[in-house]
Amino acid sequence: MDKFGKSQSVKRTEDVRFLTGGGRYVDDIAPEGALHAFVFRSTAAHGVIRTLDVSEAREADGVALVLTAADFEEAGISLHVTATIIKNRDGTSAAAPMRPFLAKDKVRFVGEAVAVVVAETLEQAKDAAELIEFDVDDLPAHVDLAFGGAPIHDDAPDNRVYDWGLGDEAAVNAAFEAAAHRVKLEIEDNRVIVNSMEARGAYAEWDGDKLHLCFNGQGVWGMKDRLMATYGLTGEQVRVTNPDVGGGFGMKGMPYPEYYFLPEAARRTGRPVRWMSDRTEAMLTDNAGRDLVSTTELAFDEDYRITAYRVDSVSNLGAYVSNFGQLIQSNLFARVLCGTYDIQTSYLHVEGLFTNTTPVDAYRGAGRPEAIYVLERSMENAGRVLGIDPWELRRRNFIAPEKFPYKAATGETYDVGEFNRVLSACEIHADRAGFEARRAQSAKAGKLRGMGLCYYIESILGDPSENVEVAFNDDGTASIYVGTQSNGQGHETVFAKFLSDQTGIPADKIEVVQGDSDRIAWGGGTGGSRSVTVQNNVTLQAVGTMISAYSEFLAGEMGVDPAAVSFDDERFRAEGSNLTPTFLDAAEMARSAGRTDLLSFKESAKLPARSYPNGAHIAEVEIDPDTGTVEVVGYTVTDDFGNLINPMLAEGQVHGGVAQGVGQALMEHTVYDADGQLLTATFMDYGMPRADDLPMIAFYTEAVPSTANPMGMKGCGEAGTVGAMAAVANAVLDAVWDEGIHKVDMPFTPLRVWSMLNERSIAAE
Repeated sequence: MDKFGKSQSVKRTEDVRFLTGGGRYVDDIAPEGALHAFVFRSTAAHGVIRTLDVSEAREADGVALVLTAADFEEAGISLHVTATIIKNRDGTSAAAPMRPFLAKDKVRFVGEAVAVVVAETLEQAKDAAELIEFDVDDLPAHVDLAFGGAPIHDDAPDNRVYDWGLGDEAAVNAAFEAAAHRVKLEIEDNRVIVNSMEARGAYAEWDGDKLHLCFNGQGVWGMKDRLMATYGLTGEQVRVTNPDVGGGFGMKGMPYPEYYFLPEAARRTGRPVRWMSDRTEAMLTDNAGRDLVSTTELAFDEDYRITAYRVDSVSNLGAYVSNFGQLIQSNLFARVLCGTYDIQTSYLHVEGLFTNTTPVDAYRGAGRPEAIYVLERSMENAGRVLGIDPWELRRRNFIAPEKFPYKAATGETYDVGEFNRVLSACEIHADRAGFEARRAQSAKAGKLRGMGLCYYIESILGDPSENVEVAFNDDGTASIYVGTQSNGQGHETVFAKFLSDQTGIPADKIEVVQGDSDRIAWGGGTGGSRSVTVQNNVTLQAVGTMISAYSEFLAGEMGVDPAAVSFDDERFRAEGSNLTPTFLDAAEMARSAGRTDLLSFKESAKLPARSYPNGAHIAEVEIDPDTGTVEVVGYTVTDDFGNLINPMLAEGQVHGGVAQGVGQALMEHTVYDADGQLLTATFMDYGMPRADDLPMIAFYTEAVPSTANPMGMKGCGEAGTVGAMAAVANAVLDAVWDEGIHKVDMPFTPLRVWSMLNERSIAAE
């Protein structure tokens, strides 16, 4: 590919405005004169509401309105925040207790919304909230990852949310009975707080009987549907928008209580109402991620080939069922249960648990990082226990290239894969051959050095359907209307560049329009690494329609048969004609001819199958035994993302994902006390990765183009996180294995690692 060809690295065009203060985030664009909302939240984790008196707050200076659950019920407005519910193993539905968007009768976690105060200024709203009389009869808080305890919901005995399974349990049991080797391991996956750079926020306003809600989410259509149902409005009466969004990571991909009650506040006051979370409020109320414990068991034959795999997990859902909460550790975990290994006999059993903590939902990868983490930890452990190189154990069990397309035991069909090729390339890039020399150098300095491998695969999620509109504007530019929503990934650059590559329209003359339910009929939003494949797939189909339509139109202008007109990615041409118009030229000709039907093209399309990005992550760590500090001193990634549109943006996505995975592995530690109080509710208490916590990340690709879309692409947004956790954990395990420590769990904070090493030293004396 030449330097100026397609699929070249292009700097993100939106970064100029982001870096120079030109971003238009929800708190920047709230209407002038909007009232400020402050949410009064529970300070108790579990209890019966005995008193909720807001009368003094309603009389406070500047206060326009105070709303409680009773106000909505009196108005006949349902308080219910709906969620997706799965089926138990016995075919019954999982627990689906009502989640009110303002607490009713009971509170179930610290931070739950109880009332909303609306005032002229935020300070007045906060002052008024201090006047609310709120009294709770405390109930015992249940925060442990274990069943039992005080019931949080009446319809969830033992606090069990669901009991879900997938696979042939009898066949798995039989395979284990016949196995030559069996290796078992319990693995913790710690809870994380997402901490997007921009906290959640929204504003609501009415124009007559039409509602507009603006919030910083990952799509607008799901929230629009919820508002229509809650307020009894038609589609024409609801407009939902997403402006610039400063990070989402799955956490912003679902409805939250604030988005339900802000419209009523705006309707009652007759003025726009705005709300913006502060950081501690976000840490208390944003959906958390991960938080599960899994017990895995691998069965092997005499040649160390896997004959069966089973996983038993207990997953914490927090105090309520969030939008996708029940799906994450069940259906979505199952998508990559067996990873890249040829395992046809497997069983996944997951039980969901209610606790008096913040609800848990999607976080970068949504179930797939959790599944790969336990699998790759299990493979590493099995190799060590069985006395076979864990890398060789993986290679021995990889799905062979000739077996593709490969039907996995859980129903996924992997289209392509050359896992050994990718791993071999990464092994060279990471200089595995030189590792023992580096380990010896670390030992001389009194450090423990380890190298860890994770080979991951991810299943692209979300709606496989998407729509697009390409419009030619009067000023000689074009607009592309997309159904996905950028949260900082660079969509404006990617979608404009892809359309430019296919049409020859200069990218700087293409406006990307997103996040507006009035301007875009529908869309799947952003999540599950779906955006690049589904959006560009439908764009490609739209371009085909455009070329066909313009070829027919230009044939008349050129005086040739339509079949004689061709398009060479930049210009239309026909033998015998001197006309060689670009798309923009042709659009202007169509406008002059009154052909308005050629100025806008809409298309919908559905991908026939999902794609499966995969790759190898290799981490090197050094541990200081005196302090327990773990330093990631080397990190190498070799990914198979298929064909890339913009390699630089793909690399940036991997860097960000790795940072989040390393953060969880080394420092992100969410802690609740026995009373359900969050002890890590500020950045003084909750560790976040910084630049000096990460080495330079070496990024390489080995493309095996997907057959699931005409571009041969595979999504890349979540891949970095999917591979990073196990790579770091396995590196830590490698560093301490010879010290007699054969089980390690995240997060590898200095205290935890120091304690592991010293407890082992004391036991050995």
